[in-house]
Amino acid sequence: MNSLSPSTLSATATQLTITWSDGVVGHVTWQTLRSGCPCATCRVARAEPPSDLPVLSLAEAQPIRATGMHPVGNYAYQIDFNDGHRSGIFSLELLRELSCPSGPRN
Repeated sequence: MNSLSPSTLSATATQLTITWSDGVVGHVTWQTLRSGCPCATCRVARAEPPSDLPVLSLAEAQPIRATGMHPVGNYAYQIDFNDGHRSGIFSLELLRELSCPSGPRN
């Protein structure tokens, strides 16, 4: 994705808004980001068949939101979620794909 990068990031309790360097504005919910976490643990969990009656912890039963977001070099962001998960590294390409699912691609 060439030199596409976020110009601005803003957050609400429910979503992240990214204004990209090409002027496109994308929106993505924290739940979508948490569900699409690219870490190895989450990828394995998504590949397993769903449980018939999952037992949720108190943290898992709460609406998902971010508690922190940190740049990783010039290519990604690491997001801390309120359920305690923080190991996913979201590349700029993945953030663009999730925030602009039908938008322009570079």
